[in-house]
Amino acid sequence: MNAADRVDAGNGPVPESFWVAYRRVLGLRYVPLKSVEWYMRRARCFVGTRDLREVRSLSGEEVAAYLKRAAAQPDLQPWHVPALVNAVRYLCRDVIRLDWASEFLWDRWAQPKTTALADRPSHPPPSVSVAGRIDEDPDAIDPPFSDGNASAEAMRKFPESFERLKTVIRTRHYSIRTEQAYLGWLARLIGFRQFRAPDEMVADDVRCYLEYLATVRRISASTQNQALCAFSFFFGEVLRRPLEEIGDFVRAKRPVRLPTVLSRQEVRRLELNLSGTYALMASLLYGSGLRLMECVRLRIKDLDFDHHQIVVRDGKGQKDRITVMPERSRGPLGAHLEKVRALFDSDLQAGIAGVYIWPALVRKYPGSPREWIWQYVFPSAILSKDPRSNVIRRHHAHESGLQRAVKAAASEAGITKRVSPHTLRHSFATHLLEAGQDIRTLQELLGHSNVATTQIYTHVLNRPGLAVKSPADF
Repeated sequence: MNAADRVDAGNGPVPESFWVAYRRVLGLRYVPLKSVEWYMRRARCFVGTRDLREVRSLSGEEVAAYLKRAAAQPDLQPWHVPALVNAVRYLCRDVIRLDWASEFLWDRWAQPKTTALADRPSHPPPSVSVAGRIDEDPDAIDPPFSDGNASAEAMRKFPESFERLKTVIRTRHYSIRTEQAYLGWLARLIGFRQFRAPDEMVADDVRCYLEYLATVRRISASTQNQALCAFSFFFGEVLRRPLEEIGDFVRAKRPVRLPTVLSRQEVRRLELNLSGTYALMASLLYGSGLRLMECVRLRIKDLDFDHHQIVVRDGKGQKDRITVMPERSRGPLGAHLEKVRALFDSDLQAGIAGVYIWPALVRKYPGSPREWIWQYVFPSAILSKDPRSNVIRRHHAHESGLQRAVKAAASEAGITKRVSPHTLRHSFATHLLEAGQDIRTLQELLGHSNVATTQIYTHVLNRPGLAVKSPADF
């Protein structure tokens, strides 16, 4: 009996197991960790003083009345409305499992706050067809397939397929982001094929969906390839039924683009508009050619001050490599590590679980998560819950903070280019080539498997300013 079943036992006050089950459902619905507590507060506010018997007998009219009152609050921002509706939706449909909850017009209630409240439905629909449309009003809700609606419904209908996919992914030690992406693509495919069981799908179903992505959704070629990889993995590794020949289907054309590169003066102006930890992280992106996630995942043991180098562990493609440590970053990096050490010591005294380490390594060295050398160079300022083990620990800093900081700094510096943290890696490679570094060494520093990938930076060697003069200047 799972957590959602246990909350139905007995009456009396709402037990704590009820909220444990609700928190577990939020995890299954991929609610961001930073939003979980907000969802919990909204759900507790909705339940209020009701006892367990009253909660199990909630009606659609009561839910509609609550949503109408809550959405009318003047301090509720427009983007809070969908989250508020989802907080109540997951509670009624997935935890309490009310009979009418799967037919309630949640998506209509989740419309932006600008929609007139009086126009929203006040009760669940009379009946719903298999395709998900209302029999009396086929235009009342979204069509059967929409990414947001289909993903949650597919995971609810076929939980065993998603658990099997998750198990195989974790057995192969794929990253948490790959796991989330593959689960999401499987959910969307199921929704697109009218919630047909995954075991019953064939290659033609995949081909039709890939064509839909390319022609209707007009997604990028890389996104379409990611979807194809997800489906190939699911059918081949999970179902043990590799996709037969998919045949010809419309592929999104992959554009050929040159990297955005900053001049040395622009890099200096950008760095002047950064401060604190973000300035240090940006200096490593530019000075060492690190990728964004390689930077935030650096650990203490990866820094070699004596040899002026940084060891990148488990980089893209699960490859290790060595790159240079910029001389001008050594001093700020040492001062930063003193602050990190103080934070680490306080966590030890508070009994906080150690940093995340691969489970097999923890079994071999049980004390390693609480050793200094394994800590992140750029730890998060707050504690968070591990999405796989549910252990509260201090993870590395989130990459979005550096992304926002770099974007803001570029705007303040007056740089009229589209700048992201990866632009600093492009600038690292380009400036090394301009300085006369050979492309084979650059390939090693960047961690490219094929030198053809590194050759995109050779555009600096034949740029118009060197050998070609405009006829307008003759």
